[in-house]
Amino acid sequence: MPPPIRITSERDRVLRQRVELESAEDLFVDVPEAFGGEGSAPDPHDYLDLSLGACKAITAQMYARRKEWPLEGVSVVVRRDERDERHGVYRLDVAMTFHGDLDEAQCARLEEISDKCPIHRLMTTSTVEITTRRQR
Repeated sequence: MPPPIRITSERDRVLRQRVELESAEDLFVDVPEAFGGEGSAPDPHDYLDLSLGACKAITAQMYARRKEWPLEGVSVVVRRDERDERHGVYRLDVAMTFHGDLDEAQCARLEEISDKCPIHRLMTTSTVEITTRRQR
């Protein structure tokens, strides 16, 4: 089991949170000013969306490395459509660019493989069970 992620409200900020991850630099989460925050850091939706984009890029890179394909890098743009989120529909459009001397078949395969990344699978095929409890 991975170590816990610790989130703490910063006392001098309105809604900004400090996220502590073991063996990584701290991250911060905030909300836009329109929602009462300061807009000083990505909001929770941003982290959800970026985790998908980063996971897809990493998965494609790992696959290309294993196949010894000349993939030099991946660029990902994630666009969110949250208009129907309150009705249970959250849409993400992911555009990927594969950099390097790759042919069309290799690029198509990398795109296909990126759909098998753990976060994509988690978001599309898993039942996520969340238990919230008060810690004393």
